[in-house]
Amino acid sequence: MDQELLKIRVQGCIVGVSVLLLAGKFTAFFITNSVGILTDALESIINVAAGFIGLYSVRLSARPKDRTHPFGHGKIESISASAEGLLILFAGGIIIYEGIVRLFQPAMVERLDAGIWVVAAAGLVNYVMGWVSVRIGKRYRSIALEAGGRHLQSDTYSTVGLVLGLVFMQLTGFYWIDGLLGLVFGSVILIAGIRILRRTTADLMDKTDERVLAQMAEVIACRRREEWIDVHNMKTIRYGSSLYVDCDLTLPWYYTVERGHAACEALKELIADAFSGRVLISIHSDPCNPDYCPSCRIASCVYRQAPFSRPFGFTPLELAQNDEERKENNKT
Repeated sequence: MDQELLKIRVQGCIVGVSVLLLAGKFTAFFITNSVGILTDALESIINVAAGFIGLYSVRLSARPKDRTHPFGHGKIESISASAEGLLILFAGGIIIYEGIVRLFQPAMVERLDAGIWVVAAAGLVNYVMGWVSVRIGKRYRSIALEAGGRHLQSDTYSTVGLVLGLVFMQLTGFYWIDGLLGLVFGSVILIAGIRILRRTTADLMDKTDERVLAQMAEVIACRRREEWIDVHNMKTIRYGSSLYVDCDLTLPWYYTVERGHAACEALKELIADAFSGRVLISIHSDPCNPDYCPSCRIASCVYRQAPFSRPFGFTPLELAQNDEERKENNKT
């Protein structure tokens, strides 16, 4: 199955199940009048809203690049995940407010046994959906699916604590615990929203993914060609599940245009093979100069003006160096 179609189907299933869970949790709240269960129900509203936003985003991000979107539509996933993070923060604030009110004005809670079973079943379903969503999101580099899955899993952890608190309240009759549960789990939800926003903000700001750069360095270093004198000025940017790579490749100055193009294509193929999914690669070729001779491995070069001493390293830091930094490094 095509990975984009799989992502859409997974997100569609999450939305459908979330709607059913929302109805069940509000039913449990009306039966019990528990603010703890209300917190779970309110978060389910966020789950449903975020689910529809995520479904729209994965459908839009699946569109191929076009004239007006030359890098594709993948950024919509980061935008949708940011919207989900804001919704989570909003829900957390409401839950904390309700918790404070119930803490000072405890209300009678009824039929906790039925509410506990409904909340526990919903928590189990949420965890399974979250696990599937995170797994698919990581495999296909979908931040929308991964953020949605993390959200569902954090909801499950709070549900476990909620069930334990409800059981304790049923045994002791201390109804003020209901408000305390709202404060605790509202805070947990706020933290989850902040974490999602930090991740999506980094993506929207085109922050370099250090893990991708490290993997890139390892791949190039292991399969380096001697004609690739230097690779530098590398930039890697995520556009949803797509990866955009831009770098400079230093080649012997006497190469023909055709030979230089072939060397660039070889590096493109290496990068594309190493990274699954859609990869957009742009390589600018630079001619070498006498300063590069100590780092050039081409033993047959008749224009060499200095013996080979050490090659340029392909570490993440060195790959990211720009032209000026590379020149300074070459002089030292």
